[in-house]
Amino acid sequence: QLAEFGGGSVQAGGSLRLSCTVSGRAIASCHMGWFRQAPGKEREFVAAISWNTGSTDYEDAVKDRFTISRDNAKNTAYLQMNSLKPEDTAVYYCALDLQAWNPLSRQTTAYEYWGQGTRVTVSS
Repeated sequence: QLAEFGGGSVQAGGSLRLSCTVSGRAIASCHMGWFRQAPGKEREFVAAISWNTGSTDYEDAVKDRFTISRDNAKNTAYLQMNSLKPEDTAVYYCALDLQAWNPLSRQTTAYEYWGQGTRVTVSS
């Protein structure tokens, strides 16, 4: 199971840190992804991290503002979001890709397990 925390409402320019804790399985050889879905839009890739190597990938719109990381001891991944903009408003989901022998993926179909989502609202 994936449990997300950390969503909320902030003003533009503010910061939030999302967390995603994995329980019930070993994740040492998985990839963790963060996605988001704004009202009326498709779910889109935000960032991903290899749990084993720590390599990362970011969608261009967040690359210089968001940081994905993981804490192996806590089985938890984080998404630090700085300089938030109104267009970052969405429900954010973490997801687990068990096929870590593949490269980090930006496709929702590559991820087998999903969290329940946490809402982020950025006001101007």
